[in-house]
Amino acid sequence: MNSYTLKSLNYRLITACLLLILGACSPRNQSAIAPKTPVDADQIALVSGADDWDKLFQRNTGWFGGDGIFAVPMDGAEFKPATAQTKTLFIFSDSVVADTIGETILRKDFTMVHNCIAYLDGAEPDPAKFKFFINKDKKGNPTSLFAPNTPNTKPGEYYWLGDGFVNVELDSTLYIFAYPVKDTIIPGAFFEFEQTGVNLIAIPKGSKPPFSNQRQIETPFFFPMENWNKATMGSGILVNTSWAGAPNPDGYLYIMGAGGTNVGLVLARVKPKEFEQFDKWEFNNGTEWTTDYLKAKPVTRFVSNEMSLSPMADGRFILAHQYFGMDNEVAVQIAKKPEGPYFPLHKVWHCREWEKDLDYFSYNAKGFPHLSKPGELLIGYNVNSMDFWADILKEPRLCRPRFFRLKL
Repeated sequence: MNSYTLKSLNYRLITACLLLILGACSPRNQSAIAPKTPVDADQIALVSGADDWDKLFQRNTGWFGGDGIFAVPMDGAEFKPATAQTKTLFIFSDSVVADTIGETILRKDFTMVHNCIAYLDGAEPDPAKFKFFINKDKKGNPTSLFAPNTPNTKPGEYYWLGDGFVNVELDSTLYIFAYPVKDTIIPGAFFEFEQTGVNLIAIPKGSKPPFSNQRQIETPFFFPMENWNKATMGSGILVNTSWAGAPNPDGYLYIMGAGGTNVGLVLARVKPKEFEQFDKWEFNNGTEWTTDYLKAKPVTRFVSNEMSLSPMADGRFILAHQYFGMDNEVAVQIAKKPEGPYFPLHKVWHCREWEKDLDYFSYNAKGFPHLSKPGELLIGYNVNSMDFWADILKEPRLCRPRFFRLKL
């Protein structure tokens, strides 16, 4: 198994025996791929493919694949439909970059960076208004945009990125969760790297990449849970405030994480003004909220290490995720409150890419509420290959997200 796949797998997949998961991709020959379909015919009225969003990420130059893919409205309006004036920040983790991408590509002709960003102007998936920023080193070579730079940073560490949001109550600072990772060779171990913490990147309003005025903040929110499995916070953020456009705001930020057995959803909450005061964060322990994060218990299970929790017009909340981390099904759950209890899980989309190649798999589904039409939720998921380095040479556009729309 290649180092790219190993790194992706380790961080994002959290199961009973694995805590971390992987990097994104899609099939070899687009014309040969079966069309995406719902889990069963009875649900056809509820879901439909979003080919317009799929095509936005089918690129011939620059970025041509990557995972993570969180979307942050830069005005903080998480749950208001985007307009022509909306600017959306897209956050990517491991990504591949090349000058020109054809129907095939050679290994020497592209570079992998650990993170990068893009901006979309407006509400529609218009390629002309979708611009990537690829950081360059002093020699002009592509390199990661964000690199660990905190008091406890160790040589050789790099960042994968979690969710982000604009905190209107703290001078519209952009916050992004960042996970330091290091390569580690352990004899007999399946993986050759490990996550070492959970940090925050704070970027002042109006900053432009490469964000030289950023702050990096270490947090305590990479902590042990059931059966010694660790929780990683920042898998998703629910900004349940009036300024974010939540229909029934309670004024809290809800920060999601994954950890414990059976890929549990760990939930924290904090007031926006107290976001950097980690002793003010409260964690749900199954019955109540506590500031002792070591007492946190999953509020539901079988989720993925990246996900979304969004308010619905009727006051309930919808959780979107990949079933059990990297199963080939996208699932949703409904709850009356962010902490639950959660209604039974529904598998709403079958990711068929794997049917053309047993190496392919899907993961990290999440919703994009501000890019959704009224009465719908736009949902995207990642696709990857267990034989990444071989497959990407045959189908360079392997690494990119897929999208569909779910009627609410």
